[in-house]
Amino acid sequence: MLDLDVHLQAIAEGDAAAFGRWLAGAEPSLRESMRSFAVRVDVEAVLQEALLRVWQVAPRHAADGRPNSLFRVGVRIARNLCVDELRRARVAPVDEEALERALAAEEAGVMPAGPDPLLRRVIEACREKLRGKPAEVLEARLAAGGAEPDEVLAERLGMRANTFLQNFTRARKLLAECLERHNVDLGAELS
Repeated sequence: MLDLDVHLQAIAEGDAAAFGRWLAGAEPSLRESMRSFAVRVDVEAVLQEALLRVWQVAPRHAADGRPNSLFRVGVRIARNLCVDELRRARVAPVDEEALERALAAEEAGVMPAGPDPLLRRVIEACREKLRGKPAEVLEARLAAGGAEPDEVLAERLGMRANTFLQNFTRARKLLAECLERHNVDLGAELS
C-alpha cells in the first residue's frame, strides 16, 4: 500500500475529496484487518463507524513519521470497535492478550499467519451438530485425508459407493447451512 498520509494535511483541513482518495486506498486493507471478527460482528457497520471516527480525529492526528499513520489509527479504531461489539453482545470471551499481539503485529506490518480461530470454532461447532450417517461419512473422509478412494471408505462403513456419496453430499449441505446461520460467507472464505 502506498503511503496514504500524503492526503493527511488536506483531510485535516476538511477536504472531503482528499478523504475520498484516502478512503479508496485504505478501505480494502482496513476491511481485511477485521476479517477475523466477521463471524461474530457486523463488520460493515463497524467499518462505517470507524471511517466516521477517522474523519473526526484526522484534524487532531499528528503523523508519527512512519508511513500510513492515519491508516494505522483507523485499524486500531476498527479493531477496538469490533472488541466493543463482541463484549456488548457477550458472544464469546475475548483473549485480550491475543488481540493486543495481533494489533502490535498489524502496526509492525506483519499479518498473523494461520487460520482464523473464530472461523475454526464455528466449523467445529457445525461438525459436532452432524448426526448419523452424514457424520460418519464426513469423519471417514477427513480421517483418510484423501489417501483412500471413496469406494474403500464406503466398504469400510458397510455402504455402497453411491450411498456413501449421497451421505457425503448431505453432510456438506448440512454444514453449509449451519455455517450460513452463523453468518459465514462460504464464497469469500473459499476464494
